[in-house]
Amino acid sequence: MITEIITFAIPDGMTRDDVIANYRRSAPTWRANPDLIRKNYLFDADTRRAGGVYTWRTMEAARGARGPEWMDRVRRTYGTEPSVQY
Repeated sequence: MITEIITFAIPDGMTRDDVIANYRRSAPTWRANPDLIRKNYLFDADTRRAGGVYTWRTMEAARGARGPEWMDRVRRTYGTEPSVQY
């Protein structure tokens, strides 16, 4: 198993409710991924950071979920580059 931690800055003007709404929209996609064992969403109002902690079956599955489409969606939604740690 692999643990992946993704974080990104929350833009000014985006509220906690906005972030949670984005998370709710993304949840069905993550639930449908058979290689994902668990995902926990992150939100820190004090540091204005959000993200997720993922438990994957393999490193290949983790990296495979982070294609150009995903990166573009994070950039469009949050206006920043995500930080990825394994």
